[in-house]
Amino acid sequence: MRLSFFSTINREVHGMHQAAYLLAAFAFASQLLALLRDHLLAASFGTGHVLDLYYAAFRIPDFLFATVATLLSLYALLPILSKVEDAHPGQMASFLRGALLLFFIVMGCLAGVLYIWTPVLVHFIAPGLTSPLLIPLVRILLLQPILLGASNTVASLTQLRHRFVLYSISPLLYNLGIIFGIIVLYPHLGIVGLGWGVIIGAFLHLFIQIPFFTAEKIETPMPWKDMIYALKHVLALSVPRTLVLASTQITILVLVALASFFATGSISVFMFAYNLQAVPVTIIGLSYSIAAFPTLARLHARGQRADFIKHIEAALRHTMLWSILTTIFVIVLRAQLVRVILGAGAFDWTATRLTAAALALFILSLLGQNATLLISRAYYAAGNTVRPLLYGISDIVVSVCSALFCIWIFQHYLPVRAFVESLLRVDDVPGTIVLTLAFGYALGSIVEFLIGFFFFVRDFSLPLRRLGRLCFEIFSASVLGAAVSYGLLAATGSLVNINTTLGVAIQGSAAGLAGLLVTVFILSVLGNAELKETISALKRRFSPDAVALEPTDIAS
Repeated sequence: MRLSFFSTINREVHGMHQAAYLLAAFAFASQLLALLRDHLLAASFGTGHVLDLYYAAFRIPDFLFATVATLLSLYALLPILSKVEDAHPGQMASFLRGALLLFFIVMGCLAGVLYIWTPVLVHFIAPGLTSPLLIPLVRILLLQPILLGASNTVASLTQLRHRFVLYSISPLLYNLGIIFGIIVLYPHLGIVGLGWGVIIGAFLHLFIQIPFFTAEKIETPMPWKDMIYALKHVLALSVPRTLVLASTQITILVLVALASFFATGSISVFMFAYNLQAVPVTIIGLSYSIAAFPTLARLHARGQRADFIKHIEAALRHTMLWSILTTIFVIVLRAQLVRVILGAGAFDWTATRLTAAALALFILSLLGQNATLLISRAYYAAGNTVRPLLYGISDIVVSVCSALFCIWIFQHYLPVRAFVESLLRVDDVPGTIVLTLAFGYALGSIVEFLIGFFFFVRDFSLPLRRLGRLCFEIFSASVLGAAVSYGLLAATGSLVNINTTLGVAIQGSAAGLAGLLVTVFILSVLGNAELKETISALKRRFSPDAVALEPTDIAS
């Protein structure tokens, strides 16, 4: 049994679509645990002061992770590891272990400095919050970027060997650790127990990959001179990408700091909605970008430009299919989704409506976020890390400026505020100014995508004919399907008890399923190629006679 388990998680997976759907399945499982985590947090604390402190405390560790830990991320390491393996196969393990040692030294020193300066830094990350509990919580969470960063460094080998199952288990364990902190540690240790739960999860995230990492034999130690030379190349690739990740964290950091000046619970509402919209980003955008990246890097390194374009075009088409469909259905079913996922205990109906409104604004940028992830990976695979950096800077500027402008509009133009509140059905809910932050974030992501897509098409001569057809087909089918869902919501409102979670779940599930079936039917009538490719990939994945596809297997 034990050998069977380890052989399963260490199995290689080839073929972009099979890898993507495998990653998506594990990402879905991980996100279910993340939703359970948020459900427990919402039920226990509601949108109140405790969760405001909890979410604010992540800003410094997350910024450390984005700015330093990702310097040795798998996206920078993979191309270099591939070159090292081709030139000196026996030295790859030696190089990776040396890089990991350097990572621990640098991260340990920086975390120590931040530990000392935490009392000063907390006044910048949440100037509107005043609590002595914030300092020890931040200090505990400083261990998180060290463990997660090390895990991501080790994951470069996991991905290079196409061990996508092993790679995908780590996030599951991370969320289990956080859930353990909520259920077991918090009752005994208070809010710091939540922090220690995060650290346990981060440790498990790393620990599951250690056996595979240590099993890679060092046949020939890499000379320090060659190792330093290779690390310089890694940093040359990673610094611009790290700045891109830092741009996202800067945006969140500024928006959370602004939310700290709003009513109590505003940070919680913002982060709950952000976490909910991150579910489809992880399942769709991250899964396809992770699955496509190793093959894209290999194709570009071999000079196979035509196959490179076909691969990215295929991935982009499927990303667009699921992103557009998800966006429309989440907007229609937002209240049901939020109520079922978070609605319990201290999370009341007012919090549900406000979080649902914020989710509707966040989800407008889903296609932009998912496509940007894929476009960025394509640039990284091609060795161009400057473009994504410039696009990320545009995201910061637009997001922050848009949020500040919307805050000013909400405060000075009451008719505009009333219109937005009425449109999102929160006109009688206090604290709606937090919606300006969600809209600012979404607008920044959309602008980043539009700029990135324009230059990507120009730089790589990406064909647009199939993408244009797909947009028309999926948008039309999704709108008609969502209309059916909306009609069923209205029709069943009086037939089920929507004052209970079960009633809301039944109503939302029935409406969502009916709308989805209509959408799939319309797509099949239109002969949608992406739907056929999806069904074909799933059949190959779960067929008992399935054979592994080559990494260059590309959907036509």
